[in-house]
Amino acid sequence: MSESNSLDINSLHGMVQREIEDDSLLEIAPDFYRVLSDFLGSLKRQEYDGVEGKIKDTMMQTATDLATMLIQTRLDKITRHSSANMQSDRLLDEEKFIVASGAEQKERMEMILLATINGKSKLLESITKSHKTTMIAVRFLKNVDQLVGADLAMYGPFNAEDIATIPYENAQALITKRVAVKIRWDD
Repeated sequence: MSESNSLDINSLHGMVQREIEDDSLLEIAPDFYRVLSDFLGSLKRQEYDGVEGKIKDTMMQTATDLATMLIQTRLDKITRHSSANMQSDRLLDEEKFIVASGAEQKERMEMILLATINGKSKLLESITKSHKTTMIAVRFLKNVDQLVGADLAMYGPFNAEDIATIPYENAQALITKRVAVKIRWDD
């Protein structure tokens, strides 16, 4: 199937159905998620009224549900099967991005577990201090007075809509209070 040449709701449904019915990962065009994104974006930009608008909304919801089922099914196969390494060549770049976060989480868990059972409390202290002071980007939703960071540096004051990088611990407190939201700061 050539997803890059044509993608519609029927071909997407067929792809999801084949992926669900097969125990191995199916081979999908490398640009599939970009093509799907273009398809959904195009559909979203179309403006219809009345019955046509309801049909478009239903198509959008169906395509969204199918895309969700597809990615969940593919990632479930990787985590379930011990032969995942044999099928990793069939993962798309976007799926590899997701899987990499799980590998990092597993490494971190093992590091904490080993430090704990081997009595390396200084390493645990270092890890937690480093994590608390890791800088993350936030966008402020409200004005905030100057604050003392977890790293003991001064930050702010901030106005609503300001963007800043602040220590993780402080950011989490502000996010919990709905004073700020985390943003991605990709270079």
